[in-house]
Amino acid sequence: MVDDRQHEDRPRRPLTPRPGHRLYEAAGYTAVGVTALLTGYLATSYGLRPVPERIGIVFVAAGLALALAVRDTAAHGALELAHHTKPLSTGEDARLKATFARTSWHNRSLRGASQAGLINNLNDRPHLGRLPPALHPPRPRPRRRRLIKGLYPILWGLGQIPTGHLADRIGRKPLIVYGMLVQSIALALLERPLLADILSALFLGLGTAMVYPALIASISGHAHPTWRANALGTYRFWRDIGYAAGALIAGILADLLGLNATVIAAAVLTAARWITEPRSDTR
Repeated sequence: MVDDRQHEDRPRRPLTPRPGHRLYEAAGYTAVGVTALLTGYLATSYGLRPVPERIGIVFVAAGLALALAVRDTAAHGALELAHHTKPLSTGEDARLKATFARTSWHNRSLRGASQAGLINNLNDRPHLGRLPPALHPPRPRPRRRRLIKGLYPILWGLGQIPTGHLADRIGRKPLIVYGMLVQSIALALLERPLLADILSALFLGLGTAMVYPALIASISGHAHPTWRANALGTYRFWRDIGYAAGALIAGILADLLGLNATVIAAAVLTAARWITEPRSDTR
């Protein structure tokens, strides 16, 4: 019979990161890329309406059916909380308002991840905004445009599986730091020749695949289970608002300075984030 008392003084180990979230993200963004290729082909062959729109109806119906089959994961959170090594600190507020402030600016690590997520999605808009004129010289090239817009999210989605695994092995910060660098190189490559556009899409997809799972894991690693969901929600608010901010800023800069200058500004901003990011791994 095993004496349980011999294990009482051992510190409990935190649960190891599960691949579920990165598989979810990988499936989502790979689907975006595949859909871009498919709808581009259908639009080229049958016109913009109504054939490509019918795919959306199928996706909505399939998503609703799958959502009804998904089981609640509250039990998983309760299990992790029971095995967590550190209790919630006295006076630490787990409510949304306090967690939003903590994740947005009070906690350095959480603030840095939120800023990196915002810039990561912000540079997506200038990249896509630069593609239409780049892919229509001197006459429309819908196949080229379909190829570029499909490659980027497919590599972004599928790449998260190995990079997420790597983040669990070598740490989050190296992937975040060098992923931002790869993205800045991608924006610098964006130019009229098709090969440069393809390389730009590949580099941007690779850089985003490096950054996305590492940032999510970094937020999860720094957040206590009692307020982790609020922290992740706050991070994703800042990350996904980068799409809107990027579109707005890119539109203003494009009107004032032109598309080329806008892409260069996005590359400089991304590189600046890479330069200012601490190289030490915190998780």
